[in-house]
Amino acid sequence: MHFFVIILDILLFFASLEISYMRNLQIYRYVDTISRTGSIRKAADRLNITSSALNRRILSLEDELGFQIFERIGNGVRLNTAGELVVVMFRKQLAEAERLKSQLADLSGIRRGNVSIACNQALLTYFLPHQIHKYQSEFPNVTFNIMVKDGEQAMDSLRDYSADLALVFEFSSMKTADLQTICTVRQPIHAIMAKSHALSNRATLQFIDCQDYPLALPGNPQSLRDILELTANKTSTPLTPSLTSDDFTFLRNYVRLGEAISFELPIGLPSDSANFDLLNIPLELPDDLSGLLHLAQLRDRTLQVAAARFADQLSQTFFNKFDTN
Repeated sequence: MHFFVIILDILLFFASLEISYMRNLQIYRYVDTISRTGSIRKAADRLNITSSALNRRILSLEDELGFQIFERIGNGVRLNTAGELVVVMFRKQLAEAERLKSQLADLSGIRRGNVSIACNQALLTYFLPHQIHKYQSEFPNVTFNIMVKDGEQAMDSLRDYSADLALVFEFSSMKTADLQTICTVRQPIHAIMAKSHALSNRATLQFIDCQDYPLALPGNPQSLRDILELTANKTSTPLTPSLTSDDFTFLRNYVRLGEAISFELPIGLPSDSANFDLLNIPLELPDDLSGLLHLAQLRDRTLQVAAARFADQLSQTFFNKFDTN
């Protein structure tokens, strides 16, 4: 009888730990969501809780910590210095919880998890949809969240744990100490134009060749636009767009109608050119302005199983299809 009492006490102890752990995760999510929305009311809507109840939970946490973590400003809130320290720890714990859930699912033979990716818009049309479809064909219980962010914004998504992986296009190696490059591929820039365009018979193009035609360029901030501007400066060629847009689909539709030229990365183009009704011609860039696409993660962060396996798939695809030297 005494033995069963001991076993019961142990089970109750672990149950209490689990309840405490889940409560901690809940308050971590509360703080994380408020910090991202900048509003207790907006966060409450997302979390399916009343704003008054959410406010009480935050006040209780601040009382427990002995520090205020949010500043009340106008109709919203923002993290103060103490809050910035707190939210970093909370986000680490949330990421670890997701990794644990993914590992436990793997043990049961059912891979689950959610993979969050921050990436340049160029990857949205063809590359990422095909890669995600391939992965989910084998692991249908894994979900994905794709955020369109370029350059520093994508890197910030790794730092605040809103993204597991980032695909960042730059014209140089990443030199950020807190981020780790998993794989890097070289990406030339291609000029995009209608198949009836006057330059359609060219195998490659110099940047100056495009200046006699209307230019439809990606807007700022875009790393692709940065490289075009650097190329223009280096070759003393004016860069005067007739149209700018952040939407690559819009740019394609525009150049399809006339003599305008736009620019894209090969990874953003279909692998089967027969299914692409526009012409793409490699643009010759100065040697030191070669574009690089980095697959990156936060340094020293152990990715949950689903994200780590997807990163392996991307790395293998890069190795097979692109120049990784």
